[in-house]
Amino acid sequence: MALVVSVAMGLGMTACGGGTIGFMWVLGTQYNQIAAFKIDDFSGNLTQVPHSPFTSGGSNPVAIVVKPGGRFVYVVNKGGGATTSASGDLPCGTTGGITEFSVGGQGVLTFQQCFQSQGSTPVWAAHDSTGNFLYVLDQVAPTAVCGTAATPGSCFGDITVFSVDPNTGRLTLVLNQQIKDPVTQLQLTYFPVGNTPTMLTLASSCLFTLNSDQTVSPYASGATGQLTLTTNSTINTGATHATSIITGGSSVYITDSGAPNTNSPGQILPFTVGATACSLNTLTGGPTANISPASNPVYSLLDSSSKYFYVANQSTTNTTNPNSSITAFTLTPTTSVLQAIPDPPLNPYPVGAAPVCMVEDPSNQYLYTSNGDGTVTGKVLDRNTGKLSDLTRGSTFTAVGQATCLAVSGNID
Repeated sequence: MALVVSVAMGLGMTACGGGTIGFMWVLGTQYNQIAAFKIDDFSGNLTQVPHSPFTSGGSNPVAIVVKPGGRFVYVVNKGGGATTSASGDLPCGTTGGITEFSVGGQGVLTFQQCFQSQGSTPVWAAHDSTGNFLYVLDQVAPTAVCGTAATPGSCFGDITVFSVDPNTGRLTLVLNQQIKDPVTQLQLTYFPVGNTPTMLTLASSCLFTLNSDQTVSPYASGATGQLTLTTNSTINTGATHATSIITGGSSVYITDSGAPNTNSPGQILPFTVGATACSLNTLTGGPTANISPASNPVYSLLDSSSKYFYVANQSTTNTTNPNSSITAFTLTPTTSVLQAIPDPPLNPYPVGAAPVCMVEDPSNQYLYTSNGDGTVTGKVLDRNTGKLSDLTRGSTFTAVGQATCLAVSGNID
């Protein structure tokens, strides 16, 4: 018996659960921290890894990316806001940038190095499918002039492209071979995009940024990390207030929360990616209404089977019972049209207050949201129906204050 217990502990197993199937890292802006968890295979339960939470290395962490293979994690620190972490250690400063961490045993993060994007106020990042390149989205390009009489405060943004060393995870700047600086006649160090971008996504060989003026900037992405602006420099999404953009197979989905301060259920705008020029074509059936009483959709997720689609909502139209939720849809196989999963009165499914991001665990059994109230909510995902239910041992876990986004990784390659 003692031998069995010893072996189980070595595999990250306990008598009350399964093995550790992966790790989760959750950002928090209150003290510039990263909460780290082990994910239990049997129950979906989260337990803290040793030494958690870790410093984000910079100020106001808002986005996190795991390099394919799980060996390195990159945190985008927006800058500004609080100037100290709980430990007082911010090696990357307070002006915004990218912090690289290596991933050790049990999901422990070890600080490696700081990197600077070319613009300012970085807000999002994504790897290409190979993990050879990291694309960082800045809200303000190096040469942007912010604010005009017509659009006060608006700024043109940029994408900074880095190549990623496969052994060390270190980032090296990729120059823009398409455009030269008109003054210096040197190659630009960034790729310009639309007004005050908020998020980017990659679909096949295309990259799209979501901009605050309800447009998308489309680029074709190449094997060398180069981005080539397509014939349409911007695409009008038709959204009233676009809040997120994600890729699912050959489709792109944008959440639209509707007119500000109207407490609207909002909608999901589905597109297919055109065969040429990285165009976006509205899917048959057009926009899909969100499921009332959920409102203010801010993030979405297509599950690993591409059968189910989930939307994180920060509020509700029911003023007598305000709550945040996940709304669940199925995708029609031939048309990718979204249809609400019939599960009254559970769909929308309640989660912690003000969800920001959402992930599926590495074993495709569970869904998690990171919530602004400093918690993580876990749900069991029914692979046959797409319905969600609470974890068997409690679905709420304390992360770090004012949580923003989260990321997961399976076994480390």
